[in-house]
Amino acid sequence: MDTFVENTKIMKICIVKLSAMGDIIHAMIALQFIKKNFPNVTIDWIVEDGFKGVLENNPDIDNILPVNLKAIKKNKLEIFNQIKLLNEYAKNNYDIVIDAQGLLKSAIVSKIVGGRIVGSEIIGFDKDSIREGIASWFYDKTVAIGYEQNVIDRNIEVLCKSLGLNILNEDILSKKEFLYFNENNISETFDIIFVVGASKPNKMYPKEKYLEVAEQLKENILVVWGNDEEYEIAQWLSSQSTFISIASKGNLNDLKRIISKAKLIIGSDTGPTHMAWALNIPSITIFGNTPEYRNTYITDINKVIKSSSEVDPLKLDKNDFSIQDIKSSDVVTLAKDLL
Repeated sequence: MDTFVENTKIMKICIVKLSAMGDIIHAMIALQFIKKNFPNVTIDWIVEDGFKGVLENNPDIDNILPVNLKAIKKNKLEIFNQIKLLNEYAKNNYDIVIDAQGLLKSAIVSKIVGGRIVGSEIIGFDKDSIREGIASWFYDKTVAIGYEQNVIDRNIEVLCKSLGLNILNEDILSKKEFLYFNENNISETFDIIFVVGASKPNKMYPKEKYLEVAEQLKENILVVWGNDEEYEIAQWLSSQSTFISIASKGNLNDLKRIISKAKLIIGSDTGPTHMAWALNIPSITIFGNTPEYRNTYITDINKVIKSSSEVDPLKLDKNDFSIQDIKSSDVVTLAKDLL
């Protein structure tokens, strides 16, 4: 790919990646490579307010710019407040705005923020590389990489290669950890973390099998949770096993801190599990109806277990509950290898 812009003219970059936690983490890998090659560049990041904690304290991000587009669903008039906010962000006069999300809403955000000054570039995926192809109409330059390709490779393509940076597979595998947090006085004692929740029921590994894993490993296990349903699962697990305790209620800073101190993370295809990869912590990600080859990066310490079902990333099967068929003994075997 040819460089889209002259490197000497890159002064201000704005990344648009609104949500969700795992998607944001998969894009953050690019920051260290951009800053290494352009140490004086300013990098700002537009993100949904509820996920800004994932980005906080990262030295490679100069400004976190929160929005609340989700509020528009409840109150249509909120769109005017959000447009006003984006117009304020646009006054930063970015040289480059990169939409790493590839949705219509993120493309519109990119256009509002990046369309003020002559010579600025709005970069995103081409129409064949995203589900909402109409989004590509809002970009000045586009990047082509199949939607079915690994999400981390896709983010490197749009965020790094579009700037002329050739990031190799070994660069990604030797990455420095890139989630940052403030220490606090909360202290849990544990060896393993269970991430029992997920965005959809068919992405969740059964609580009964988590219990079987705990009873076979006989390690100190902490269950992290983010909502009432996950807390109920944590309570049930804790009541069934002396090896399991429940994490204190916390925020994203606390979650990053806890995961950074674990010996092993076990969970499904969801944000907190992907934090382990970002923090260079051993992990087992359990996949059912989502594609393991696309949604994570397998390393010597970050492993996956996938059910036998075939997955089309362009059309996920909401009735695929094959994750429930994965044997707890398979998880235990892999966990013992990593511990």
